[in-house]
Amino acid sequence: MSCERGASDTMQDTKKLQEFMELVGRLKHMKRTGWVKLDIPDPETIAGHMYRMAMLSFLVDGKENLDKTKIMQMTLIHDLAECIVGDITPHCGIPPDVKHQMEDKAMEDICKLLGDKGPEILQIFREYERQESPEAQYVKDLDRLDLLMQAYEYEKRDNIPGKLDEFFIATNGKIRHPFINKIAADISEERDKLCRSSDTAE
Repeated sequence: MSCERGASDTMQDTKKLQEFMELVGRLKHMKRTGWVKLDIPDPETIAGHMYRMAMLSFLVDGKENLDKTKIMQMTLIHDLAECIVGDITPHCGIPPDVKHQMEDKAMEDICKLLGDKGPEILQIFREYERQESPEAQYVKDLDRLDLLMQAYEYEKRDNIPGKLDEFFIATNGKIRHPFINKIAADISEERDKLCRSSDTAE
């Protein structure tokens, strides 16, 4: 009897893991709302956004008192709820507290599929949402940095310099980490050059 029950539990766990994989897989195809609303051609996916953030986590200086592993985990978790609720932006008209409740409930449902690994993932997500730890604040800065870089890339790719100014305005002064802020400043400087060269060409 115990062997049969063990096999049944394993099958159930496997089914839950497959469901989790299908949910995560959605993010590979879900376009980021902000770009879609602006009719940006071939906009990035949510998974693409999180992947570059995860790669940027390697920038963490080993001399800093930051948990690099947690930062990397957080970059891969912070938008996970969007596989259920979608990419909700301020333009969607959903109040921030309602958005938070929707995403937290989605994360609870997702983490229930992961057995004893679920609570750890949920805890990391909530730590990011609270923005109380240095790691959570670092990841938020990476989120903003990736947004700026993506906006600059689209302006350059589609020859629309200056057209995505709202994203630079929205993040202005909000990046707290000195190194990430320096990268953001460099991106803005390159963008300014692009805009000036476009004005000259006209």
